[in-house]
Amino acid sequence: MRCPYCHHLETQVIDSRLVNDNHSVRRRRRCNACDRRFNTYETAEIRMPQVIKARGERVVFDETKLRTSMTRALHKRPINQDQIEEAILAIKQTIQQYGERDITSQQVGELVMNQLSQMDEVAFVRFASVYRSFNDVSEFTQTIARLTQPKPHHND
Repeated sequence: MRCPYCHHLETQVIDSRLVNDNHSVRRRRRCNACDRRFNTYETAEIRMPQVIKARGERVVFDETKLRTSMTRALHKRPINQDQIEEAILAIKQTIQQYGERDITSQQVGELVMNQLSQMDEVAFVRFASVYRSFNDVSEFTQTIARLTQPKPHHND
């Protein structure tokens, strides 16, 4: 690591500590030439896969677009921003766990619908009505009927 003061190439790590919920490392360094000290921060760069749109176009994964669509579906619903951020993080982690270079927009949409169905049924229906482009009311009512079916209980 180059010294930010004298630009000497050799520095020594004096101390290392985990920061930001164990997602990055802060290193305290000392320059071997000028003896000045400074901090560096190290984080892992995790690249999200490319999203393959319905027509075959590849685009960069856009977390802002994901946040906007979820926020729009959850508009005036009893869900706070922290819950939305947790859902977005869960979606991103699931995508990263796939370990693929590409993911389809349909897969992303299904992950969003899964999160929304757990958070708020009204938001799920709002998102699904746009995402699935229902052709008629019967498709829409079938989706709502699936939501109202009793969920199986697991006895552990």
